[in-house]
Amino acid sequence: MKIIRKIQYTFFALLFIGCTRDEVDLAPAIFPTTAEIFTDVPVGLTDQFFVSFDPAEGANTNGFGVDENEAYEGTTSIRIDVPGPFDPDGGFIGGIFEDRGEGRNLTQYNALTFWARSSISATIGTIGFGNDFKSNTYAASRNDIPVSTSWTKIVVPIPDPSKLVQERGLFLFSVGTQSTNGLGFTLWMDEIKFEKLGTIAQPLPQILGGASASIESFNGSTAAITGQGIIYNVDGDEVFVNCEHTYFNYASSDESIATVNDDGEITVLSTGSATITATFDSSDSLDARGSLAVNSIGDFSFAPEPTRDAANVISVFSDAYNNIGGISPAIFNNGEIVIDVLSVGGQQVIDYREIAFVGIGWGSTTDVSSMEFLHVDVLISEPGNAALAVEIIDHGADNTLGGSDDTAGRYTVPSNQIVRDQWVGIDIPLNGFTGNTGGGGQGNPALTNIGTIVLVAADGRRIDTFVDNIYFFRQ
Repeated sequence: MKIIRKIQYTFFALLFIGCTRDEVDLAPAIFPTTAEIFTDVPVGLTDQFFVSFDPAEGANTNGFGVDENEAYEGTTSIRIDVPGPFDPDGGFIGGIFEDRGEGRNLTQYNALTFWARSSISATIGTIGFGNDFKSNTYAASRNDIPVSTSWTKIVVPIPDPSKLVQERGLFLFSVGTQSTNGLGFTLWMDEIKFEKLGTIAQPLPQILGGASASIESFNGSTAAITGQGIIYNVDGDEVFVNCEHTYFNYASSDESIATVNDDGEITVLSTGSATITATFDSSDSLDARGSLAVNSIGDFSFAPEPTRDAANVISVFSDAYNNIGGISPAIFNNGEIVIDVLSVGGQQVIDYREIAFVGIGWGSTTDVSSMEFLHVDVLISEPGNAALAVEIIDHGADNTLGGSDDTAGRYTVPSNQIVRDQWVGIDIPLNGFTGNTGGGGQGNPALTNIGTIVLVAADGRRIDTFVDNIYFFRQ
């Protein structure tokens, strides 16, 4: 998320803890090892230590402060007034506590800890460290942490303390009202610090959520390792910590077929199979659970590049034009669909598998009434031979999918236009969406607030298909 503003609290004491070294001393710099972040005041931080998430992304910047009447220890605590989802100033609150000096050496600690309580039972969406909105190299966090009306100690284990030799992102939080059905509440946090605890044990690192997965890919394509983190035993409870790729070391079983870099980004080089695995901690002594088998079937066959004049095109998804933006390849689906947005040789293609239906949406509705056709390129493979229908949905004046003013229509692609395992370009007249839709549309939709395109396996069977070059055009 973006840095948006730095909020100043002049009532905090201005404390700096720093160090200097002789100009001719070539030994490595030793940064402060201060453990405390906030006790009754921010420790070793300036009075501009809090940086909010971006209000453009829904963050509320008005609910952060200090409560002089509530504390776990001492006299004050951090007070967070969590807004409801429809608050005009933003529907969640969060940000970071930033060391605006030289950073801290945290290598002697193994956990971020603090005490928290709330006015009602709720959950904190995210708590973590290592994020300073600039270089989040060693960020780590926990999600969905329960809090109650009693003070509770929260522990976030540090995956590998040896890496935190100069950390500026000391504390991160994000909290909304998902756990309270939209009811706003107050959250207090106190005694925020780093500690060396003897109650953290049995780290179980994992990638891909611990699963042994596989993907079918193509030469020149890229993919990314996801689902990395570590499970810890903390005081007998299982705690999962999300963390950056920098805490892992990745390897490929055959680098002539696929390579993987330090950020978990995979590049497919040639036909064949390679397995991506990982180890964890500085000594590589722990194998991470989970692996990814990458199976390249060769060079990818692209859809023909569009040649229509960009002035006559409104593009949803295509490398040939400037797109509307904010595309979501599945704003709704049949629930079992597998979706990838493949990047092959710098071009992107949507890969759908096992679809019965899928809705493609984008950031805001679009007036296409000046256009004449919708174009979609599809390559349908096994199980194949399924009839394909395309639907468009106009969200109406309220610009909301599912509103009472929605209109929608369906066009069923003639079966003789579909050739299995070949790219087919489908041009549908916008006055051709006359059929009823699965969502209750009666055909002949309005065209001034189009926000969704739906692909449907019209004969009830599931299909696998690549999709590219989705755009409206006029001749």
